[in-house]
Amino acid sequence: MNGKQVCQKLENEGWICKRIRGSHHIYGKEGQKPVPIPVHGKKDLGIGLLSKIEKETGVKLI
Repeated sequence: MNGKQVCQKLENEGWICKRIRGSHHIYGKEGQKPVPIPVHGKKDLGIGLLSKIEKETGVKLI
């Protein structure tokens, strides 16, 4: 799963892209800590990073 796909899943769950700094999209949601998502074209994210994002956001990715 690449960064763009993760961003799409987060947006479907109500997360909003607050800002973009370089290749990192920062997503936030009311009452939640901001979560950075690296978007490097079509390069897949590692399983560890996906599970960390999943834990921080509560959105099922894997």
